[in-house]
Amino acid sequence: MSQLRKHMIEDMQLRGLSTRTQEHYVRVVADLARYFHRSPEQLKDQDLREYFLYLTNEKKLSRSSTTIALCGIKFFYQTTLQQQWSTLELVRPAPEYKLPVVLSREEVRRILHEVQIPAYVVCLTTIYSCGLRLLEGAHLRIADIDSSRMMLHIHGGKGKKDRYVPLPARTLELLRQLWRTHRSPEWMFPSPKFGPTRPVTAHALQNAFRAALKATGIAKAAHIHSLRHSYATHLLEAGVNLRIIQENLGHRSARSTQIYTHLTREAH
Repeated sequence: MSQLRKHMIEDMQLRGLSTRTQEHYVRVVADLARYFHRSPEQLKDQDLREYFLYLTNEKKLSRSSTTIALCGIKFFYQTTLQQQWSTLELVRPAPEYKLPVVLSREEVRRILHEVQIPAYVVCLTTIYSCGLRLLEGAHLRIADIDSSRMMLHIHGGKGKKDRYVPLPARTLELLRQLWRTHRSPEWMFPSPKFGPTRPVTAHALQNAFRAALKATGIAKAAHIHSLRHSYATHLLEAGVNLRIIQENLGHRSARSTQIYTHLTREAH
């Protein structure tokens, strides 16, 4: 590891950025260096201007990918190198107004039915029935399951925010049945590949979901996060208060949750 990369990682650790954010930021700066075939500390403002035009006009990155690139590169120059470049203040990713993909209850059932590995079926079922993010489900610990209160304790969600989410009785029974097959003292979903000391990987779950979706023939561009969107939409359709859904999802702002009102109207 170069001293420059080490310095950037230490800066991010001091700033309290999550491990995943650190990985994203390191990657986008490495991509910048590869594009110019030289160290990023040797680049100038005009180089950054050329690079972001390349990302916009040639690579045609999505708004989210452009935002990650901008934030990572901006952190590197402004925090690690203590340099201010005008281009970094000029770049503004184009706004997107896309609604998330929502699956019907029947489509969720069909997809889960096609998943081949039992542990993955239960993990994806838990993600859907509790409205979890991918890693919140994959990294669920035995100690996080509060069966007496029928709740899951989600630690360090997005924004490092803890929350409790309701645990349906049927999901609890599936979790108990699965645990009897592996009896891991720590992980609810231990990795079939790496053993009981490590949780299932996000990559393995994503591959399983994609294969199951393809097997169903469902044409929607769904992914695992669509299970979370579907959970929220189905709750709203069932008459659950938007504020409760916000708490279950761990949204800081009600505006993030209000998007599901548009999805519900479309469903009708």
